[in-house]
Amino acid sequence: MKLDELLAYKKQVEKELRKEMDIERKAALRESAKLAPFYDATEEFTLRGGKRFRALLLLAGYHLAGGKDLKVPLPAAAALETFQSWMLIHDDVIDHSEVRRDGPAMHVAMAKYHADSNLLGGSVEFGEGAGITLGDMMEPLTVRLLLAPKVPEARKVALLREYAEMTRMTALGQMLDIYLGSVPVEKVAEKDVLTVHHLKSAVYSVSSPLRMGAILAGARAPFLDKLGQAGDAMGIAFQLRDDVLGLGISSVEEVGKSTNDLFEGKRTLLVVHAWTHAGAQERAALKKALGNPLCTPRELEAAQDVIQDTGSITYSEEKIREFREKGMRTLRGMPKDTVALMGEIGNLLTNRRS
Repeated sequence: MKLDELLAYKKQVEKELRKEMDIERKAALRESAKLAPFYDATEEFTLRGGKRFRALLLLAGYHLAGGKDLKVPLPAAAALETFQSWMLIHDDVIDHSEVRRDGPAMHVAMAKYHADSNLLGGSVEFGEGAGITLGDMMEPLTVRLLLAPKVPEARKVALLREYAEMTRMTALGQMLDIYLGSVPVEKVAEKDVLTVHHLKSAVYSVSSPLRMGAILAGARAPFLDKLGQAGDAMGIAFQLRDDVLGLGISSVEEVGKSTNDLFEGKRTLLVVHAWTHAGAQERAALKKALGNPLCTPRELEAAQDVIQDTGSITYSEEKIREFREKGMRTLRGMPKDTVALMGEIGNLLTNRRS
C-alpha cells in the first residue's frame, strides 16, 4: 500500500463516523428529546473537518501487520476520531480557545446556545460546563466503537488495554503541560518540553493508533514495540511541527484555531530555546507576549522576531528532522514495503502546513 491509497480511505472513515454518531444520537433521544440540540452540536463539531490522521494511522497499522480487509478495523478507526473530538473539546476549555476547525469551539457554541435560548444563569459558565460534559459523553462512544470490530475477543481486550494506556499517557501530558505553563519559562528545560510532546501528543497522535491497528491484525509484541517506537519519534516530530505552525506566522485558516501559542503561554521548544539564547532586551520583548492574550499585534510580532533571531525556528526544524530520522532508523530490518509506507507517513506528519 502507498500513502495515496491509505489517504483514499478518509471518505470511508467519515462515512463510518457519521453512521455511528447517528446511532448514538438516536439512542440518547430515546432517553430525552431535550438532548437533541446538544447531540446536534456534538455531531456537527466532530464531523466539521479534520485530517483524520489518527484514524488513517490505525488503518495503516492494521495493513502493516498483515491485515487484509480494511473494513474490519473501520469502527476502531472512527473511535480514534471520537476520542480526538472529546480531547479537543476539553482542550479548548483549558486553553480558552474560541475557534476549532474553522468554527466555534464547543464551549463557545454552547454559550451562544444558552444566550439565544434565554436560559437562566451565566452563558460562559453554561458553555464551559456543557462543553466538558459533551466531551465526557463522547468517551463511552469511543469505547463502544473499539469493541465493534469483528476480531477475536483477545484482540479486543488488548486493544482496550492500549486505549487505556493511551488515555492515561495523554492525561499525564496534559497535566504536565498545564503545570509548565504556570512556572517561569527559565525553569522549563528542553527535556520537559519533549516529555510533554511524547506524553500529550506523540502517543495518541501516532504511536498508539499504529499499535491499535496492528493489534487488531494480531501482531505480536516485537512488531508492536518497533512500530510504537517509530511512532513515538515521529509523533514528537509531528508536535514540533505543530509548534512551529502555532507560532502565529501561519494564518488561522492554515492552522485551524484562533489562539496563538505565544499568548497562550505555551512552553514550546521555540520559546524555551529562544529564552535560553536571548539577551535581556529580547527576553523582555518575549515576556510581553508570552501568556498575555491582551498583548498588542506589535508586541506579538516583536516576540516572534526574538524567536526567529535566536535561531529557534531553525533549531526546531533540525529537531523535527532528527526525530523523523530516528523513527525511520527504528524500522531497520522490517519489510521494504513497511519502511516505504512509514517513510511517506513520516513526511506527511512533519512537512505539513496545517
